[in-house]
Amino acid sequence: MDRLIHTALSGMRASMDSQRVIASNMANANTLGFRAELVDARAVTIEGLPNEARAMQTVQVRGADMKAGEMIDTGRSLDLAIETEALMAVQAEGGTEAYTRRGDLSISATGLLVNGEGRPVLGDTGPITVPPTGIPAIAPDGTITITDPAVPDQPPAEIGRIKLAGWQGSPIQKGLDGLFRVEGGGVLPLDETATVKTGALEQSNVSTTEVLVEMIDAQRLFAMRSKMIATAREIDESGAQLMRLG
Repeated sequence: MDRLIHTALSGMRASMDSQRVIASNMANANTLGFRAELVDARAVTIEGLPNEARAMQTVQVRGADMKAGEMIDTGRSLDLAIETEALMAVQAEGGTEAYTRRGDLSISATGLLVNGEGRPVLGDTGPITVPPTGIPAIAPDGTITITDPAVPDQPPAEIGRIKLAGWQGSPIQKGLDGLFRVEGGGVLPLDETATVKTGALEQSNVSTTEVLVEMIDAQRLFAMRSKMIATAREIDESGAQLMRLG
């Protein structure tokens, strides 16, 4: 009987973990550039006699759905949406390099080019700084130029190029802060073929309809597993009564 209870309890814990991931995806359905997290449920057998007949179910985040989200036009010159599968390099906590698809850029009070989360955008030589005077513009390859309105006849001056990194073939993982990093440390290489579209933003790739269905399924599965424990109790009580009759 303890095997049935152990299996049901393990499944209830897995359902709760799955619900947390589903809730996180739902909460970020409107977060720019968000990539939905994917969960993986696996059976883990307990080694060593006599417990090898028992198995636990574990649910962990194994990766993210990397399909592109919907693009919307904003008309804002510093907004960008990455048209390819590349990731934009930003500076994370501690000065490390991380990657995101969020492209609602702005210029901070100190002149740094940052995205909507306040992460400094990285270029070839580190964080990109924009001069206080001039009109910035972003080219399709991520090159940032600035035009001085006082001398309109002069060509725009290049001040840096946004690092658009290719992740295919590299082991990356998504952190709790929503940023991607290379597993074990390191940085991703520059993707020379990556392009961006200015005046547009990429939405989250979370489908609210699919997430709602997943949430209902997870709730029903949790209820079924909790009912198994109640059923095991009834069977145990019935067995005890038969033993007393004997």
